[in-house]
Amino acid sequence: MTTSPLGQDDRVALVTGGGRGIGLACAQALADDGWQVAIAGRNADALDTAAAQIGGDTLAVPADVSDPEAVERLFAATVERFGRIDLLFNNAGIAAPAVPVDELDVDVWNDVVAVNLTGSFLCARAAFAQMRQQDPSGGRIINNGSVSATTPRPFSAPYTATKHAITGLTKSLSLDGRSLGISCGQINIGNAQSAMVEQMAAGTLQADGSIKAEATMDVRHVADAVVYMASLPPDANVFDITVMANGMPFVGRG
Repeated sequence: MTTSPLGQDDRVALVTGGGRGIGLACAQALADDGWQVAIAGRNADALDTAAAQIGGDTLAVPADVSDPEAVERLFAATVERFGRIDLLFNNAGIAAPAVPVDELDVDVWNDVVAVNLTGSFLCARAAFAQMRQQDPSGGRIINNGSVSATTPRPFSAPYTATKHAITGLTKSLSLDGRSLGISCGQINIGNAQSAMVEQMAAGTLQADGSIKAEATMDVRHVADAVVYMASLPPDANVFDITVMANGMPFVGRG
């Protein structure tokens, strides 16, 4: 699928939040497409289980992406194992309890910002440093955004604000990476089946105050989209894509 100077089996992908859900599905799909894969996350046991499931030479590195030193160790370990990094999927993220903003604990806000936004920045920063000096140089960053970035759910200020900020980060990285052969795109996901959206099928708060079940979709559709984005040649980029459950209340939400 790729036309890069690298061989099909030489491409290296690093997936954060790769121990479960969307991250695991995307890491598996990339491995199936011939990528060498490193996965990162905060739960070492989940990572080991995921690496065994993915198979091959998958590298599992416990890391908190909000910790600059942990991010440095993560990238160093990946380069030590595989020699380079061609793709970063900035996937790690957390949500906050759905409570009115005046009842939201400041520490919870800070935690969401630290993981969703600062963590994505720290990993992108490390990716730029590696991608610009490797041979052949360049690479690709895919940021996990959200449909909530532009169309929030009730009581979702921390998550919505960070995902809205990810869009700005994506634009800046895309511009700054242009002369370096580093492309950056964003995938906005709506109701993919994962632990974070399990409640959607049972019922979740709507903008009118009602509780309604929402449609979800198989996470493999997200994985397929990430593989497509990742496998484009260096002169092409999917800058922004939305993959969502067709029956979810997104268009017209409010």
